[in-house]
Amino acid sequence: MKRSEFRFADPLRVRWAEVDMQKVVFNGHYLMYVDTAMGNWWRALALPYEATLEALAGDLFVRKSTLEYLAPARYDDALEVGIRFESAGTSSLRFVAAVFRGEELLVHGEIVYVWTDAVTKRPRPAPPALVDAFRAHAAGEPMVTVTVGDWAALGAEAQAIRTAVFVDEQKVPLALERDAADLTAVHALARNRLGLAVGTGRLLAGEGPGEPARIGRMAVSRAMRGARVGNALLEALMAAAGRRGDAEVMLHAQVSAIGFYRRAGFLAHGEPFEEAGIVHQEMRRKP
Repeated sequence: MKRSEFRFADPLRVRWAEVDMQKVVFNGHYLMYVDTAMGNWWRALALPYEATLEALAGDLFVRKSTLEYLAPARYDDALEVGIRFESAGTSSLRFVAAVFRGEELLVHGEIVYVWTDAVTKRPRPAPPALVDAFRAHAAGEPMVTVTVGDWAALGAEAQAIRTAVFVDEQKVPLALERDAADLTAVHALARNRLGLAVGTGRLLAGEGPGEPARIGRMAVSRAMRGARVGNALLEALMAAAGRRGDAEVMLHAQVSAIGFYRRAGFLAHGEPFEEAGIVHQEMRRKP
């Protein structure tokens, strides 16, 4: 079993509390490592765990967990926990897990879940759409699609995400979050392979001749951050700006997101400022 066989691998560093009297990671912690990696694997598929189960009216229970120990990990080791979907049975979903230190395989095993009805808790076949999403990820396919359109087509789903992120999470007043610009903006909406909306953003025209277009209201559902949903939204909006002929695009990045936009090619412009009680930095990039 090789590291290259896993498209998804969750990085971690061994903590002091996870080492036993033999100065190696206590065997039981590897199950915790795998379980934590499984949660992040769902995120990598742009599948918010609770919302997905609710949408599919199902639940998951562990049927079997097995691990085989080949070599120990020690305090402060940098590890990666690989997760790979292997197969679907009548009601079962089988995954392979492996813990690597670099290219060295330390632990491997399998986790088998049973898909059940959310109400009766009785086993039933896993929804084909869910299994298809698992297989698509294993095949290297994209996990989200981004639709670009107007407010009439995308507004209801976009507004739900924006309200959850800006109003509920960040405590931005509702009157500041909503404005008339939505009616003329180009909007982008990211949906996962089950059709659930997981992120949104908008593109406004420049305020005058020679002024840059503006990307704003970039919001990704809390459970999906780190799944590259924001990257997909940003590139879709930049492509829309290019098609429209915009020479430059600017945005107001919250300071916590400056690194994200810098990695996407945006450069700081001017000094930081406060907007809606949050410090921002103007950043610009050409389409």
